Amino acid sequence: MKLEDLNVYQISMKYSEEIYTLVSTWDYFSKDTIGKQLVRASDSISANISEGFGRYHYKDHKRFLYFSRGSLFEAKTWLTKANNRKLINNEKYKQLIAICDDLGVRLNNYIISIGNK
Repeated sequence: MKLEDLNVYQISMKYSEEIYTLVSTWDYFSKDTIGKQLVRASDSISANISEGFGRYHYKDHKRFLYFSRGSLFEAKTWLTKANNRKLINNEKYKQLIAICDDLGVRLNNYIISIGNK
């Protein structure tokens, strides 16, 4: 299997591109404070999936998936801050949080599927 075939990777890549596009429309102050953090956390989800995929030992692989899950939770926090500060509307916020929740389930399932291989 190739990295690009992993559904969780594909979704995380699409999600981070959506976040980047969204943040790119914000004013300078909002980009510099919340935006950069949100983009970095969102990009880190797929980056850690790919880094873990490239690791030889399953424990390393799982460790990077745990990092990915941590970045996912960080991204949710930044999304909440963006919503609280009226940078995104409630509808967009709910849509992006739903993607995050789905990614969380998929990441957990992927971690379980690796097991002790």
